[in-house]
This record gives sequence, C-alpha cells and structure tokens, in this order.
Amino acid sequence: MRSLIPFRILPARRPDPRYGRAEPPLTRRPVIRHDPSPSLWAYRMQRIMLTPYLRALLRVGLPVFVLLFAAGLYIADDARRAGVIQVFTDLRQKFEQRPEFMVALASVEGGSPELSEAVRARLNLNLPQSSFDLDLDAARGRLEALDAVKTAELRVRSGGVLQVLITERQPVLVWRTAEGLTLLDDGGHRVASLIERGDRADLPLIAGEGADLHAAEALEILAAAGPVSSRIRGLIRIGERRWDLALDRGQRIMLPETQPVRALERLLALDHAQNILARDLTAVDLRIAARPTLRLTSYAMNELRRAKGLAIVETEL
Repeated sequence: MRSLIPFRILPARRPDPRYGRAEPPLTRRPVIRHDPSPSLWAYRMQRIMLTPYLRALLRVGLPVFVLLFAAGLYIADDARRAGVIQVFTDLRQKFEQRPEFMVALASVEGGSPELSEAVRARLNLNLPQSSFDLDLDAARGRLEALDAVKTAELRVRSGGVLQVLITERQPVLVWRTAEGLTLLDDGGHRVASLIERGDRADLPLIAGEGADLHAAEALEILAAAGPVSSRIRGLIRIGERRWDLALDRGQRIMLPETQPVRALERLLALDHAQNILARDLTAVDLRIAARPTLRLTSYAMNELRRAKGLAIVETEL
C-alpha cells in the first residue's frame, strides 16, 4: 500500500506594493521517505536462509565437508596413509598387551580328571595370550565336539585366568552294536566306548539298529518294568520299529510299536495276579493289544498235548 506523503501548508504572503499584486506562495518539494520493506529478491533470500536444513548445512555440513576433504587430501598419499595405519596398529597392540588383559592360566571345572585332561588338550591355547586374541566361541565349539561334553562355558576372570565350566554327559545305557559296546546318555548321545560289558554292569543293555535314537523310550520301558527288573537282560530294537524285552530263562516280551509302556504295564498287572512270567514260556507277544499270545516251550507243549490226548511232538536235542 502506497504511503501517504504529508504536505506542509505555508501561509500566504502579504501583497508587494511594488507590484500591486500578491506574490505567489512559496512551494516546497514533497519529502520522499525510504521504504524499509525489502525487495523481492532480498525477501526470497531471507526466506531461504531461514530454512532449518539449509542453516544446519551451512553451520555443520560445510565445516565437516571441509575437514573431510582436507583429510582425504592428506591420506591420498600411500606413505602418509601407511604411517597413520601403523600408528593406530601400535596403539592397539600396546593396549591389548597390557598385563591386566593377559591370560596365563586355564581352569577346568565340572568334569572328571580324565575329561579335564582331554579338555585341556582340545583347547590348544598358547598361554600366556591376550584376552582380545582368544576366540571363545571357537574354543567352546571344539570342546562341545567331545562326546563326553554336554555343554561348555568359557569366561575370562580377573587375574588372567580362563575359567572353563564343563557339563559332563552321564552314561545311563550300554548300546551293543556290531562294532562293539558304546555308552549312551539319556538323550541317546554317545559318551564313550566300552571294552567289556562287566565294566558297567550297573547300566541296562540295549541292542539293535536305531536303538540310540529311541533311548528315551527305552528308559521309560525299563522304568515301567520295575517288578521284573532283576530278570531283565536287555532291550532289543526290532526292525527299527519296536522293542523286545529280553528276560532270563530265555523269555522275551514282544512289545507293540505304539504305547509299549502301557502294554507292558498291563502284562505286569496280569503277571501279578496269575504269575504268568513264572510259567514255562518262551515269549509273550503283545503286538496285538486285543489278542496277546503266549509261546510255550517244547516241554510245556508236549505236556499240554499229553493232557489233551494228542500226539507228542519229538524235539531234537
């Protein structure tokens, strides 16, 4: 909006007698004041400079760019770059080789003396060594690769001691295969080899292909066979499908593929009432739950035939 320019009104002059008329009033040029508002381009530049991103770019980004550009020019030379790298490498080595970061001893806990020696040999560490140079994950992987080690935990303690906490696998089964005897834990994992069965006569025996994969089921069957535990000779995996429970006197309990524990419990309840397993039997077939089958010995079969008046079948000795 155009500003109003004030005019000053002057009083009229008195007439001059020399001329017989009045002089015209003196007039002054109007006073033009300066407009303080900026021009269009100045206004646009002020608005641009008020942008937060542009102000941050000029205040922070431009100095950073200058510093980076100068640093890039400095390290563009190979010799200067190698010198800078060497300085940082020396500083890192001096820091890592400080006495408080050096590991001088390894302490193995939680395992038997034989396992502790095997763990020390498997660690294969050249001590003393800086804790920054130790690859604890790789060392733990090497230790857990041992058959007798279930879990391993490594930590660096104060005083330069590497503490190794071992959880040892406990053997609960003896697995007989064509290659020999093997000790298994409750998960069917190999613990160690066994030379003679008599060395671990306290552990139950299992046999057959794939028996180690079903070690947990074997333990459940052995636990359910508590009333005849003194007569158990072992569990045999048949066709990698089911179990046979071998007893003394050459008797065998043929368990079904599904729910073998329940079938064994029913047989033991029947044996408690009628003392079936004490009779002259060679096998009890429980594979068909609705029709359990008893297999008699040759002598018992002949006695049964004699009682029924049938011909006796002679058996070869």
